[in-house]
Amino acid sequence: MDGFGTFDMYHVPRVCKECGGVMVFKGVGEYHCERCDSVEYDDYGKVRLFIEENKGATAAEIESAVGVSQRVVRRLLKDGRIEIAEGSNVFLRCELCGKQIRSGQYCPDCEIKVHRRMEAKQRDMLRKDTHGFGLDLGGEEGQKRFVRE
Repeated sequence: MDGFGTFDMYHVPRVCKECGGVMVFKGVGEYHCERCDSVEYDDYGKVRLFIEENKGATAAEIESAVGVSQRVVRRLLKDGRIEIAEGSNVFLRCELCGKQIRSGQYCPDCEIKVHRRMEAKQRDMLRKDTHGFGLDLGGEEGQKRFVRE
């Protein structure tokens, strides 16, 4: 997902509701107006604050308390931005092996496998793109490359 999709998905405040000034990112989902110093939060900031005050809250409780949809809460979990509290009877499953996990898409073992596969694909692509001088010219074998006039 690109950066712009993330802004739209997490409802990032761009314009101050109080004075119309520009909202400046201060970290962990918090934004301050450059004019009046009003504070607003994106969806991540709202969820994070609620979880800090209500440890072990469910996605349904978060949705009803702060207005962030359960779909966005699940996306925050999958993105690894928040995690399910220890001792909870609710959990996510690794998308490859099915092990129980508290955040992200993969368990630590499968995460390593996924990254190794991605690195191998990138290495293969680099090898295919770098033929070296005069190699793999595809049908131009024995032909002059340049003609001097």
